[in-house]
Amino acid sequence: MLRQSLLGTTALAAALFMTFAQANAFDESKYPDLKGQWVRARVPGVAGQPGYDPTKNQGLAQQAPLKPEFQAVLEANIKEQATGGQGGDPTYACISPGMPRIMNPYGEMEIVITPDTTHILLEHIHDSRRIFTDGRAWPTGYTEATYRGYSIGKWLDTDGDGRFDTLEVETRNFKGPRAFDAAGIPLHPDNETVVMERIHWDKSKPDALTDVITTIDHALTRPWTVTKSYLRAHLAQPDWFEEVCAEGNNHIGIAGQNYFMSGDGRLMPAKKDQPAPDLRYFKEPPK
Repeated sequence: MLRQSLLGTTALAAALFMTFAQANAFDESKYPDLKGQWVRARVPGVAGQPGYDPTKNQGLAQQAPLKPEFQAVLEANIKEQATGGQGGDPTYACISPGMPRIMNPYGEMEIVITPDTTHILLEHIHDSRRIFTDGRAWPTGYTEATYRGYSIGKWLDTDGDGRFDTLEVETRNFKGPRAFDAAGIPLHPDNETVVMERIHWDKSKPDALTDVITTIDHALTRPWTVTKSYLRAHLAQPDWFEEVCAEGNNHIGIAGQNYFMSGDGRLMPAKKDQPAPDLRYFKEPPK
């Protein structure tokens, strides 16, 4: 009798497990096929590092809708960069670019879809994102602010064919400093940025992906919307380049100033006529 009871219990547990597994199975066929390696699509005629708007060159050509005081910040940043400074670009110190700049991928990008979260993985300063798609509401308690923010998304089937093709995302809860791109287009230091995205995959163009990004920020006169495009690499087993920002980084920040480590291992100025840092804690060199 004991043996029969144990067998019955085991069978019931197995049946319950199978029912639970079936109810919670992840039907991959309902989601877009985003496997593989994605890279930023380059726009003919646009040179240099990627700007926030990929259809325009970096800097003033971006025509960012900035309020006058933040336009002045941008112009000062560009002027400082022309003299060898960093001009509002915090990434020289290996700080994450943050959102929305993360979506200007400087290297390879991988997208991993799971039942509750869509992961966007990047090696560049490890800018990986988690987009929660489990139907959660915005946190009501304390949530630590981050450069990439807190992202909640929802998958949509926009053409009614039974397969999701669009991921709508809202991202909030930021910290700074952050900039739109390497030219130092500023975001407001209050970090109350809201980023809205519509990431779309067209099954008729399976190796292309678009992300329509709208940034709402108090540094802007209006929401700024751009469309970014990505292409899938035709590689069965792509290489993933590991980028460790601190490795080989010769920039040194001292008291708010950026200096540089020369090839012979000595501290040198990054800008012309830049004063030396305060050396009060060092012994005077022998004369």
